[in-house]
Amino acid sequence: MAKLAPLEDPLLDTDSTSINNPDPIKTRGNENLTRYSNAGFFSILSFSWITPLITLGNDRTLNHEDLPLLATADSAYGVYPTFRSKLESECGSVKNVTTLKLVKVLFLSTWQGIFLSGLFAFLYACASYVGPFLIDILVRYLNGEYMFKNEGYVLAATFVAAKLVECLSQRHWMFRFQQVGVRMQSMLVEMIYAKGLTLSCQSKELRSTGEIINLITVDAERIGEFCWYMHDPWMCVLQLALALLILYRSMGVASLAALAATVIVMLVNHPVASLQEKFQGKIMEFKDKRMKATSEILKNMRILKLQAWEMKFLSKIIQIRKSEETWLRKFLAGTATIRFFFHNAPTFIAVVTFGACVLVGIPLESGKVLSALATFRILQMPIYSLPDTISMIAQTKVSLDRIASFLRLDELQTDIVQKLPWGSSDKAIELVDGNFSWDLCSPNATLKNINLNVYHGMRVAVCGTIGSGKSSLLSCIIGEVPKISGTLKICGTKAYVSQSPWIQSGKIEDNILFGKEMDSEKYEKVLEACSLTKDLEVLPFGDHTIIGEKGINLSGGQKQRVQIARALYQDADIYLFDDPFSAVDAHTGSHLFKECLLGLLKSKTVIYVTHQVEFLPDADLILVMREGRITQSGKYNDILKTGTDFMELVGAHRAALSSIKSLERRPTFKASSTTDEKTNSLSDFELEQNVEDIRVENEKPNGTVEPKGQLVQEEEREKGRVGFKVYWKYITTAYGGALVPFILLSQILTVGFQIASNYWMTVATPVTATAETDIGSFTLMVVYVALAIGSSIFTFARSFLAVIAGYKTATASIDQSSLDMYIANILWAITLNLVQLLGNVIVMSQAAWQVFIVLIPVMAASIWYQRYYSASARELARLVGTCQAPVIQHFSETISGSTTIRSFEQESRFNDINMKLIDRYSQPKLYSATAIEWLNFRLDILSTVIFAFCLVFLVSFPNSMTAPGIAGLAVTYGLNLNTVQTKVIWFLCDLENKIISVERILQYTSLPSEAPLVSKDNQPDCSWPSFGEVHIWNLQVRYAPHLPIVLRGLTCTFTAGSKTGIVGRTGSGKSTLVQTLLRLIEPMDGKILIDNINISLIGIHDLRSRVSIIPQDPTMFEGTIRTNLDPLEEYTDEQIWEALDMCQLGDDVRKKEGKLDSIVTENGENWSMGQRQLVCLGRVLLKKSKILVLDEATASVDTATDNIIQQTVKQHFSECTVITIAHRITSIIDSDMVLFLNQGLIEEYDSPKKLLKDKSSSLAQLVAEYTRRSNSGFGN
Repeated sequence: MAKLAPLEDPLLDTDSTSINNPDPIKTRGNENLTRYSNAGFFSILSFSWITPLITLGNDRTLNHEDLPLLATADSAYGVYPTFRSKLESECGSVKNVTTLKLVKVLFLSTWQGIFLSGLFAFLYACASYVGPFLIDILVRYLNGEYMFKNEGYVLAATFVAAKLVECLSQRHWMFRFQQVGVRMQSMLVEMIYAKGLTLSCQSKELRSTGEIINLITVDAERIGEFCWYMHDPWMCVLQLALALLILYRSMGVASLAALAATVIVMLVNHPVASLQEKFQGKIMEFKDKRMKATSEILKNMRILKLQAWEMKFLSKIIQIRKSEETWLRKFLAGTATIRFFFHNAPTFIAVVTFGACVLVGIPLESGKVLSALATFRILQMPIYSLPDTISMIAQTKVSLDRIASFLRLDELQTDIVQKLPWGSSDKAIELVDGNFSWDLCSPNATLKNINLNVYHGMRVAVCGTIGSGKSSLLSCIIGEVPKISGTLKICGTKAYVSQSPWIQSGKIEDNILFGKEMDSEKYEKVLEACSLTKDLEVLPFGDHTIIGEKGINLSGGQKQRVQIARALYQDADIYLFDDPFSAVDAHTGSHLFKECLLGLLKSKTVIYVTHQVEFLPDADLILVMREGRITQSGKYNDILKTGTDFMELVGAHRAALSSIKSLERRPTFKASSTTDEKTNSLSDFELEQNVEDIRVENEKPNGTVEPKGQLVQEEEREKGRVGFKVYWKYITTAYGGALVPFILLSQILTVGFQIASNYWMTVATPVTATAETDIGSFTLMVVYVALAIGSSIFTFARSFLAVIAGYKTATASIDQSSLDMYIANILWAITLNLVQLLGNVIVMSQAAWQVFIVLIPVMAASIWYQRYYSASARELARLVGTCQAPVIQHFSETISGSTTIRSFEQESRFNDINMKLIDRYSQPKLYSATAIEWLNFRLDILSTVIFAFCLVFLVSFPNSMTAPGIAGLAVTYGLNLNTVQTKVIWFLCDLENKIISVERILQYTSLPSEAPLVSKDNQPDCSWPSFGEVHIWNLQVRYAPHLPIVLRGLTCTFTAGSKTGIVGRTGSGKSTLVQTLLRLIEPMDGKILIDNINISLIGIHDLRSRVSIIPQDPTMFEGTIRTNLDPLEEYTDEQIWEALDMCQLGDDVRKKEGKLDSIVTENGENWSMGQRQLVCLGRVLLKKSKILVLDEATASVDTATDNIIQQTVKQHFSECTVITIAHRITSIIDSDMVLFLNQGLIEEYDSPKKLLKDKSSSLAQLVAEYTRRSNSGFGN
């Protein structure tokens, strides 16, 4: 059977070429391990094929490359295509899937594994009843009633043989259904992923990324786990039938009473299961909401910190969690009730059966009583597991419904674009009478009456005010906007650059190659054209540097240029750029336009959206858009004369240019201090001297070597045994561990009363019907019922105490299903089974104390096996945790970048990567399940040795040992010995695996935190900052101790009320300076003073709540316009409307049906980028801080809107200190001072007029280039 190599690259590295070609040495290492598909019969029977892996894990810490390769039948590659084709043939289309059809196809895709596991389950059920059937015969034999010679040894051999068949079939049953579970989970995860890649924009609005991730992490996993319970319904019927046969043989018509009691117990399940299903549905509903809110918060954590909104958004999550806890409390209370009721079900059935015997007059003999008790004990499992099974069926149905409803969501229309073969048309794009709308239900179309002909090799520019439909036009060309009418034909392959950069986690090289083979010459040309060469030289590992999620450790400009490089490397026929120059500085923008659009792409068809008028003259065709229509089209000079829309844009641009020329006539800004005497400012001379000193210091040759390290570190994985402190922390979370002794005591008393009741029935009944007894039937039953009630009371106590303890620990832990549902149950099961194991041994020793001769070495061997196994089990469980994260991350990235992926037609490659990641996750999961069966098989054999020794000893000396009834009771408990012992070890191992969830949470909570939100000892006055002077002294910053210094000793002062522009090449440290000013990064040396207060000494909320910022990435949260402008609910509607009018959004919001309560979807997708930026402006207008920072605030808006923002800032923040980072020269040229940064150093800091006079200054060169290209374009 063919095997698939595991993913060998780092978890965050999803390069397809490296995935497909794993390290040959590692592959050979894997082949040295015995694999399941190559194993012989006895190796499979005893699970010995996994022994090399367990041995290796005992010698050293296991890594992923040590794991055996997956067989084709267990991999996503092997199972998904079959599953997909069967689902499509069953439903016609995935969109027509129903829950029933989904179940049917899941069954048909895995029927062989289900059948095999069912066969083993059948053998297990039959073998488990051999013991109860023979127990009466054994008691008679021990009482001297022989049927034939050596009957005792034959009985002993039959007992042992049945026990071995039971053990073997149970182990293989459990292994097989877990194998089926892994296959089902792989199929469903890949199906959900493939669907996520094709979702329409409306469907994305219906389901957030968090909700879809829940389908993978919770629902698909639950369906995989349902395989545990799959055979329980029919097994329950089979076991009940076998039990009734044995009872009828022993008790006659009284067995009908047993049947009636069993039916009553089972009927009670229905209302309980209905309640549990309701509770489970509600838990999942709130879990979805919490996941959605958490995902949004984590994605936008930077903006929350900058605005000091973390606590408000945290309170939202806590509120959702409280609602979830309400249902969780009800669910756990229901679980406790079920546990109490069904744990006492066997005792209830026994009381009814024995009571019926007494009433009917059927004599109770010890052999028959023991046979019945052994039967009731086995019957306890199906009765006890039945509520869990029904609950699991209910939960699985909810999960199946959720997945089926997701699969039914509308997909992107496939008929939007008609693709023509290359060379079949002279037109690259032909759009006739096109009407498109993001929302087909809306009466207003997004794009109206669009007619467009773009010939091969044309350069087409698209311009217009914000919200005019420019981005929607590009989206419509790549087939993303639903079509109402018209025809759209495309001839050639496409490459698309989105307005918001979409960057994958992983190497920069992989982001640029994007699945293509490496062509070094072309690659270098692309890097040079995109101005990335210098940036890569600065990064510690060049283009092999691993970047974080969403490219978080790259600047906005770097992300945009990586995105452009990705498009260029694809060598497509048609290029679509959505405002690619907005996030880069003027010099880089010029370089990109010249080298990319006019250079590498000179023979290609290019459509580019831009707000920068200077890029328009070189276009062969300019499209001017307004309100979803193309209002003007033609060459630059032609349309300049024919309409007003284009004139408005050009007029705004010329107004901006005139502001540069007017500098010649403006007086130089004189730095004056408006602060009091205490304010400490640097003189011009001192400033220049300090800058010079810094330069000299940094230019010294042979300086200290900066430490190198990856920007993104892989998730840490603890190694070795889980520390006792982790267990202790968990146990003491609920009431300091005070409930633990009470739970333990109730467990001991429960088991004690159960043993006492069975012991009483054995000694109080005669061995044969003819033997006389001193105890009457009434006394017999009264004592038995009293003992049974005693057991019930303590069962009730332990159930509710365990639930209370479990609920409290789950509450304290906030997240993790394993904490909510599993760990408390496992701890409860461990204590119960330990006490039962002790009880079994005590009862067996009453009949034959010699059993200790074998018990001690067998227990020693069991402990040795458990320890030998646990080293591997721990690491496998940890690998399961660390291998699941990349699946979720890749899925999350795919959902956010689905537009880019589809435009490059890379769906199949991303599906391929996803299947490899699924298989990488399935490997440790499947081998973890195999390893525990390896251990259980050996423990079963060892416990069977104890049982066999006890039996042989009893039948060898039938008369010299204890009374036959007690001997029979010992055998009855011996029958259960392997089950109880296996459970103890299994639950201990499961606890160690699950407690890793606690370990991971504790590991996460122990990560270094930010500074305190409020410092009570250093709390600034409520009026601070009253002036807004910012003094920076010797500021040195690095992002992490293992990374190089980014800001290398900055010293300067932003005088109170001044307007300072910060410019510099992309990656020069501009955004880093802003992050340090707001303490997103703490300086390694130096300090920042605001109004003479060191910001490092005050609370971060005191700082961030007093400083306003419009960030580089305009962010909106799901909710309404009101909640986006005023999440803290501090302002009136009048104030909000006033702010909206000031930022020119008032009219747009008034047009919406909901006004201030107009809906904002996830990430603000239903608002244009420019509108989102204006919302950010509205926030700072409401806040009215003394210091305002604009970090590329106008990057996503047209020149006219940029001018509006600049005028708004100038008008409403005239008394404030304004710090502006901008790539547009016009945004900073009007400043009082300009700070020019280069590689983390101050290159220039003076008034723009002074700097412009010096033609050799960097600013003067930048302005000269901007003016030249604005006046003449690039083609001249």
